[in-house]
Amino acid sequence: MPYEMIRYETDGPVATVRLDRPDKYNTLRFEMIDEMDRALGEANRDSGVKVIVLEGAGDSFCAGFDFSGGLEHFPGITEDGYDPGEDIDLVTNVYRSYVPRFMGLWRGLKPTIAKVHGYCVGGGSELALCADLVVASEDARFGTPYARVWGAHLTGMWVYRLGLAKAKYYALTGEWVSGREAADIGLINFAHPLEDLDDEVAALAGRLAAIPSTQLMAMKLIVNQAYDNMGLQSTQTLGPILDGAMRNTPEGRAFVRTAMEQGVKAAVEQRDGPFGDYSQAPPEEQPRKRSEL
Repeated sequence: MPYEMIRYETDGPVATVRLDRPDKYNTLRFEMIDEMDRALGEANRDSGVKVIVLEGAGDSFCAGFDFSGGLEHFPGITEDGYDPGEDIDLVTNVYRSYVPRFMGLWRGLKPTIAKVHGYCVGGGSELALCADLVVASEDARFGTPYARVWGAHLTGMWVYRLGLAKAKYYALTGEWVSGREAADIGLINFAHPLEDLDDEVAALAGRLAAIPSTQLMAMKLIVNQAYDNMGLQSTQTLGPILDGAMRNTPEGRAFVRTAMEQGVKAAVEQRDGPFGDYSQAPPEEQPRKRSEL
């Protein structure tokens, strides 16, 4: 089957999976997540591939889940349609949930690199942080605006990549960080000027590709196992359940009503306006656009 919402290509030992909805800031829909999962499977089964790069087309990596189109693609969020049992099945069932598909970056034993520019927020940050290595432009923006309304951590990677003090702070405030700040606090691996991002990621992928595949597999597996021993799986069970509950609090339902009746922009303005960040930040604090380089 052809890909429609992602692009998949290989260049020697490096496979690239590109989220390809640039007009929507590569926001996530279930069909897109399924295509990404299929591409990760293709790369992991290809004996010629040693490294996988995940990136976003256009001016952003991924601005989270797609709230447009009346939210019709989110099951059980209308006023009379919420079924907590159905929601738990959706978010924890390995055959339905998006979390195991995000974790394809982690569970597949070929090293993965998330190349991040522009916005990498909400579900987009949850996705990127599942990669083994995360490299961003210095002016990229990472954040979890769902910490303020309508969500909770899904994969737990914001917790596992940071120490207690930082993990708790960003969980409670939902504040964003730049790519440069994300590297400085240990959320990601490296930050580079936007102009250099492609070359730096290509060089990193090349260094990894020079190592035998079995060595890469063994070293990835032992690090992953250490985090599994810390309770990663149980965190990823609780997080999506809490996320579902937070989508159906009075405040969460009000957020949805505003998005449906006044548009997503109005809902986001109400959420982030008091904090002056994300789309509500002044222009000079917004990430640069790749299209303007």
